[in-house]
Amino acid sequence: MAASTEREDLEARIAEVSENIRTLIEQAAGVSGASDDDLIQEHLEEQQALYEQLLKQRDALDNAS
Repeated sequence: MAASTEREDLEARIAEVSENIRTLIEQAAGVSGASDDDLIQEHLEEQQALYEQLLKQRDALDNAS
């Protein structure tokens, strides 16, 4: 039961981070200016790293089952 709840939490976080990435990509398409672009790129890289980490956690949880 705990593994199921943990997986549900991971899935929710994955969906949230995925939406953050989508939003950042949309923002990047609509900005002009190097400083804004750099800031969005930095946030995008952070969110992509978090997304990959969450996917690895989910895969590890699945493999442990």
